[in-house]
Amino acid sequence: MPLPFELQVGLRYVRAGRGGRRNRFISFISGASMVGIALGVMALIVVLSVMNGFQKEVRDRMLNVIAHVELLDYAGQALPDWQATAAQARRNPEVIGAAPFVASQSLIARGEDMRGAVIRGISPAEEATVTGLGAQLKDTVLAKLAPGAWNIVLGAELARQLAVGEGDKITVVAPGGQVTPAGVVPRLKSFNVVGIFNSGHYEYDSSLALVHVDDAAKLFRTGGPTGVQLKLRDVHEARRVAGELSNAMGPQIRVRDWTRANAVWFDAVQIEKRMMSIVLTLIVAVAAFNLLSTLIMTVTDKQSDIAILRTLGASPRSIMGIFIVQGAVSGVIGTLAGVVFGLLIAFNIDVIVPAIEHLLNTSFLPGSVYLISQMPSDPQWGDIAPIVVVALLLSLIFTLYPSWRASRVQPAEALRYE
Repeated sequence: MPLPFELQVGLRYVRAGRGGRRNRFISFISGASMVGIALGVMALIVVLSVMNGFQKEVRDRMLNVIAHVELLDYAGQALPDWQATAAQARRNPEVIGAAPFVASQSLIARGEDMRGAVIRGISPAEEATVTGLGAQLKDTVLAKLAPGAWNIVLGAELARQLAVGEGDKITVVAPGGQVTPAGVVPRLKSFNVVGIFNSGHYEYDSSLALVHVDDAAKLFRTGGPTGVQLKLRDVHEARRVAGELSNAMGPQIRVRDWTRANAVWFDAVQIEKRMMSIVLTLIVAVAAFNLLSTLIMTVTDKQSDIAILRTLGASPRSIMGIFIVQGAVSGVIGTLAGVVFGLLIAFNIDVIVPAIEHLLNTSFLPGSVYLISQMPSDPQWGDIAPIVVVALLLSLIFTLYPSWRASRVQPAEALRYE
C-alpha cells in the first residue's frame, strides 16, 4: 500500500541534503541534532548502568556481612526463646535461614591504642545460613569461636589500626560498667585474636568484631541472644517481607530490614541517581532543541512548497503532519542509535575501560585507593525504558511549534514574490 503523502514528504525532508548550499546546511543541522540526541541517550544509559553496577557491588558486599532482616526485642533484652521466634519467622516462605546474635557497641583496646567497634556475638553454625561471610569462614576462623574460649575475629582494617594479628590478645571494654563502693568500674574482658576477615567493605572491616554468641551474652549480660538474623530468597523483597513479619510477630518484636538499617546509604544512592538522570536529561533536551531550530529553518525554506501543497488541496493538518514526521523521525533515529551504542558500551565496559587505561597508561580506579578496582556495569531495563520515552517525548514536543507554524502559512503570501 502506498504511504500517506504526509509521511512521504516528511521522510523526503529528513533526507534533504541536495539542491543548494542552504539545504545542505539545514541537513547538517538536522544530522547534528540526531547525533546530539544519540549522544545524550548513550551517556544516560552508560552513566546509569555504571551507577547501578557500583550500587550492586557495594550492596552485595554489604549483604555479605549483614542479614537481610533482623528480629529484635523492643526492650533491648534477650529474646525469651529465640528458637521459637526463628521457627515462627520460617513460616514465611521467603525466609530461608535464621541465626541468633548479640550485638553491642564497645571499645577494643591493645596497649595505648583504642578503637570503637561493634561486637557481634554469633553462632558459627547458624551464621553460615544467613550471611555470605559466615558461610565463607565457617570451616576456618569461625570454627575457633567456641563458647567459653573468649576468642575473637577482627575485621582486617580494625586489626591493622590496632596493630594486632592472629595469636595476639586484646581487651574489650563493655558499655555500662559495674557499680562498686569505689564507683563505676568499666567491665573489661581479654580476648584471643584467632582470625581476621576481609569483607571488601571498609565500614565493616574497620568496625566489626565477631565472638561466640554465648561469650557476647555473658560480656554484655543479656542472658541470651537479643535478636535473630534472617536470610531471604530475594533481597529486593526485604521491605515487604519485613512488613509481613512485623504483623505476624506481634508488638514485642521489632523487625528491621537491611534497607532501613542502612537508610542513609540507600537513600543517598537513590537521590544521586535521580539527580544524575535530571542533569544528563538536559543533554537530550539541548539536542532536541536543535530539532526546533532545524524545523523552523526548514519551514522558512520550504514556504513555497507548503503554498503549492496548500493550493493542491492539502489541509493545514496535513502540512503540520509533514513536519511532525520530519522531527519525529529524527528523534527516533537519534534515540535508537543512542540506545544501541549505549548498550554496546554498557555491556562491554569491562573491556573498553581497560583498553582506554592501557592506551592512556593510567588507572581510573587504583586498587590502592578504591575498594572496587574495576568499572562495574549493570544495565537495567527499568532505567533504559524511561530514557527512551523521555527522549522521544522531548523530540515530539519540540516539533509541535514549527509544525503548527508551517500549517499557518498562507499560499498567497508565500507565492507573492516567487
